[in-house]
Order: sequence, then structure tokens, then C-alpha cells
Amino acid sequence: MSGIILFNKPFGVLSQFTDERQGEPRPTLAAYIDAPGFYPAGRLDFDSEGLMVLCDDGRLQARIADPRFKLEKTYLAQVEGEPTEAALGALRRGVRLKDGLTRPARADRIADPALWHRDPPIRVRKTVPDSWLRLTITEGRNRQVRRMTAAVGFPTLRLIRWSVGQWTIDGLAPGEWRRG
Repeated sequence: MSGIILFNKPFGVLSQFTDERQGEPRPTLAAYIDAPGFYPAGRLDFDSEGLMVLCDDGRLQARIADPRFKLEKTYLAQVEGEPTEAALGALRRGVRLKDGLTRPARADRIADPALWHRDPPIRVRKTVPDSWLRLTITEGRNRQVRRMTAAVGFPTLRLIRWSVGQWTIDGLAPGEWRRG
């Protein structure tokens, strides 16, 4: 049976166990997880937070990460502005990006989810409100959710992956992990 680890990746942590970049070292998964043989099933941007699924089975790892299997990923996105129904409709139909049309997403405005404090906090502009969206996608393009919200006129300020398929970060504080 394959082993699964669910990890709530904090902001500013690489989604890998080593940092190959020259210069000032950046925090990696190794600072949080000591489980030999486990590897990330997909990536999460350095400046994004939330669920990472790690596993010790290469075939399962590929199945989780491969967009062909259309495993749903749900994100909570704090965006600049107050998205209109037209913007949400565009996200629901699919958005044209430089690398093509995205698959349709489930997109809804939600109340402030009252999450953990982020360090550093997002930039706040007194003259521009912000709001929260829940977006569910079945692809995994580079910085896809950020590019989608920007394409409809509402740039992402904070992005948290809440779930991948059946797995969620519910009950996991940033930097914590548990077996799945």
C-alpha cells in the first residue's frame, strides 16, 4: 500500500527537498518533513501556501500530478477588487492565457475564510478592496490560478491550495504534516 503525506506548505518555502539556486539558501521541505522515500506529487509556488501531497509510490505520484487524470485542486484566492459575475463567468467558461484556453473552473466568491496569519502579510491598499474566491481547477499549469484571476482583472494577492482530490489541509497549521 502506498504511503501519503499531507503537508500545509507555508509561504516562502520551496516545494522540493533541496535548493539548487546559488546564493542565499531558501527554506525547503527538508526543514519540515523527515520521511525518507517520500516525494512531492506536483508543485506549489514559493509564494503560495497550502496543501502538498507527498507519496512514496512513483506511479501514484505521477497520477496525482498528471493533468490527464483531471484530479480536482481547490484554491482559496484573495484577490484585489471585488470580482463581478462577468469575471466569475469567464473563469467558469475557461480563460484565454498565453499558453491557451484553460479548462472551465468552478469559481465562487466566499466570505473571508479567517485563515492563519501570513508572514509577511499581503500588501493592502486603502483605496482598493480585496475579496476571496474559491476556485477549483483540473489542470496544473505554471501559476495558473494567479494568471486566470489576473486575466479577468482581479490579481491574486494570496493563494492557498485547500485540497487535491479527496485530501485537504483542514486541521493542519502551516508547517504541519500528517499521514494521509
